[in-house]
Formats: sequence, C-alpha cells, structure tokens
Amino acid sequence: MTIKLYMTSITTSREIFNRQTRIKQVLDAKGIEYEEIDLSKDQDKRNEMREKAGIPDLLPPALFNENIYCGDFETFEDAVEDGTLKKYLGLE
Repeated sequence: MTIKLYMTSITTSREIFNRQTRIKQVLDAKGIEYEEIDLSKDQDKRNEMREKAGIPDLLPPALFNENIYCGDFETFEDAVEDGTLKKYLGLE
C-alpha cells in the first residue's frame, strides 16, 4: 500500500504551504513512506485527486492510500492528536 500526498510545489497560499510541510514532517518523523504527487506540474492530477475523493473543490494537501481517500489536513491533524494516524491512513 502506498500513501499518496497530493500537494503543490507552487502556491501563493502560506496556509497550504504550512499544511503540506506539517504533513510531510509528521510522516517523515513516524517513518511512514509516501509518494508526493505535485499538482502544479499536471492539471490532470488535480482532477484525478478531486474525482477519487468525490469532492469537486478539494484543495491540497490531500492524503490517499492508493486510490482510497483518507482525508485532508484537518482530519490528518485529528488523527495525529488522537494517536490513530496509522489507522487513519489504512496502515493497520
């Protein structure tokens, strides 16, 4: 199973940048491998992310386990605070 982080390397939003950075820091600290999918390089990937999640206006960052939508930044933070991150990501 591959965790996919849909993100963007080009953003004018400090909030999106900070959220992406936080997710990467947590995943790295916990030794959870993930693949970054940069939406700024491919508009089709943005559409793919939204279609898979079933949320037409979804913004990055968004997390998936393969093709299964795990959630956005808020739900990620909730899982970190609750100590349920691996369950949230579908890793247990």
